[in-house]
Amino acid sequence: MKRKLLIVALIVSSATSFAQWKPAGDKMKTKWAETIDVNNVLPEYPRPIIERSDWSNLNGLWDYAILPVGQQEPQSFDGKILVPFAVESSLSGVQKSLGKDNELWYKRTFTVPSNWKEKNILLHFGAVDWKTEVYVNDIKVGSHTGGYTPFSFDVTPYLTSGNQKLVVRVWDPTDDGYQARGKQINKPEGIWYTPVSGIWQTVWLEPVSKKHIANVRNTPNIDTNRLTVDVATENTSAADVIEVIVKDGATTVSKNKFAAGQNIEIAIPNAKLWSPESPFLYDLEINLYDNGRLQDKIKSYAAMRKVSTKKDKDGIVRLQLNNKDYFHFGPLDQGWWPDGLYTAPTDEALVYDIKKTKDFGYNMIRKHVKVEPARWYTHCDRLGILVWQDMPNGNGHQSPQWQMRKFFDGKEMLRSAVSEADYRKEWKEIMDYLYSYPSIAVWVPFNEAWGQFKTVEIAEWTKTYDPSRLVNPASGGNHYRTGDMLDIHHYPGPKLTLYENDSDRATVLGEYGGIGLPLQGHLWQSDKNWGYVQFKNAKEVTDEYVKYGEELARLVKMGYSAAVYTQTTDVEGEVNGLMTYDRKEIKIEEGRVKAINQKVINTLAE
Repeated sequence: MKRKLLIVALIVSSATSFAQWKPAGDKMKTKWAETIDVNNVLPEYPRPIIERSDWSNLNGLWDYAILPVGQQEPQSFDGKILVPFAVESSLSGVQKSLGKDNELWYKRTFTVPSNWKEKNILLHFGAVDWKTEVYVNDIKVGSHTGGYTPFSFDVTPYLTSGNQKLVVRVWDPTDDGYQARGKQINKPEGIWYTPVSGIWQTVWLEPVSKKHIANVRNTPNIDTNRLTVDVATENTSAADVIEVIVKDGATTVSKNKFAAGQNIEIAIPNAKLWSPESPFLYDLEINLYDNGRLQDKIKSYAAMRKVSTKKDKDGIVRLQLNNKDYFHFGPLDQGWWPDGLYTAPTDEALVYDIKKTKDFGYNMIRKHVKVEPARWYTHCDRLGILVWQDMPNGNGHQSPQWQMRKFFDGKEMLRSAVSEADYRKEWKEIMDYLYSYPSIAVWVPFNEAWGQFKTVEIAEWTKTYDPSRLVNPASGGNHYRTGDMLDIHHYPGPKLTLYENDSDRATVLGEYGGIGLPLQGHLWQSDKNWGYVQFKNAKEVTDEYVKYGEELARLVKMGYSAAVYTQTTDVEGEVNGLMTYDRKEIKIEEGRVKAINQKVINTLAE
């Protein structure tokens, strides 16, 4: 009888939750939107590269309210919002604008499991756009600015018995502010999309000992067959010991111990190298001991791979992977969803675009002016695809049109001191956040003069901060002799422009293509759908794509070392994707596209 009552209670609870939530608006949805369980939203562990066995997911229905800036916590709320979907998204169940004059309030309660009693409790936010204040049991426990990086607070001192009250306040001015925002704009049009405000990645709790592991930085060196592991810890002393175990499946490759605060170079004999064709990952177990007593234990992983440049026999600088010439070729990937905006509806959806990119015959993705959740990069690591990581553009006091004019004027943007400081802070945080993911091969600080400033200084700082990767200083932007690449944009078809006296960097085609095909029943809007060129069916699109590919293969021999095709999917008013925005239709003849892509990639091997 008790079992039956429990089942009935669960059914009633689930039905009640669904009654409080449904996707808002009448815009298109992906197939994954239909599978969302509001009681189990994005249930996967959110940070696989530093994984603990015990955690608690706080995604789900929260109370929300939108109030004018400067108000106190509301006494009553407007309704329910599904976390972690931005308030402007359909899947939030709200789909309302925020704007610079308002703040978004969230509230929920949570309980701490009884077996966590002797632990410190960390409250994690995957990402919140943009300025965040967090309160636990009516005490402000911390704040954060930035829309793309994770942050956390140790909330242990503020917990009481029973239910814990959690309140979050967010302010996000989008393009009325100076902060990094990517393609978000308050009045979406053309290549500029709907704002994303508030919580847009998983919120979760994690129990740790007072002495615990805070971060892991893995740096491979295939030339010496060594892996440097740097483990950051909290509340430890030099007497505490860290143990790192490297495994190849069930086989232990190496086991090393070192004092907290130190790093260690681990020998990896006969190292198996990571590449898109063979994405081998070593498993890591990392333990923290205090006088022989285990304090913390995490699982991680690492790869042995190297990205570099080298002149070929003709004096052309080529990109290299693992000391061999390697042509990087992939789509411009915006990472937007019609129902979730910045947030994929499910983990299956998140991995889908990466798998299709591999199916299309590419070996690289350029993540365009957006940063993804940690699981996206882990999927890239495991599936095997290189990533060019953009810094999201900002300095939004100027319109996108003004920024484009500055591109054609050939001038850098003047930033205010606060805008420059915000850029530097968030770019460093992004690089810190993503440092250990082996799929990331290239950092891209600027795109097309969108907020571009002090290019040489920023590029040199980026290279110094992470010398293990390549730096593309300004993709299609104002060009300065700095970084590892000269990046040219040319639409619609590929074209090679040779710049005089720039023989020490690789020349890459950072964007081309944009072949449009509007498919009825899969459009964000009924008119003003946009592509650089437009065709009527998949055959026509593929014919044009193959024509571009044949020309690109010819230009590879002349000097191109990488190329980026625009783009993975349609996005809002853009219809130049390889797939529709809802991912329900492939808009090209897949076999023909894969064949020409492989021909382009293999040109250097001929």
